[in-house]
Amino acid sequence: MTRAPYHAAAGTLDYVIDTVPAHHALEPYLALLRLDGKLLVMGVINQPMSFVSPMLMLGRKSIAGSFVGSVEEAEETLKFCEAKGVTSQIEVVKMGYVNEALERLERNDVRYRFVVDVAGSNLDAA
Repeated sequence: MTRAPYHAAAGTLDYVIDTVPAHHALEPYLALLRLDGKLLVMGVINQPMSFVSPMLMLGRKSIAGSFVGSVEEAEETLKFCEAKGVTSQIEVVKMGYVNEALERLERNDVRYRFVVDVAGSNLDAA
């Protein structure tokens, strides 16, 4: 039986910041948390979230969320991530690829968040 790629990290994290803007299983993320760990859900999903409740209770884990934070909170989070070496996995796309990126989002064919490189795009001044 093949183990999930996150299996080695199970029970090792204090926090997981979940920024997936679509309905998805929470159990893989809850499994990563250690005792008293917190799953932080950022953003709005238009469907009820679901998970197996013992995943929370057995590890005294919790789920918290926020629509969006203030500029000060965002700066504090970025400073914390920089200090702790926390990075994200993104897919940088040029402006000319935005329509295809949106189509991929609709097909759920996205592994990382898209970041649009506006400065590096060849934009014609019209």
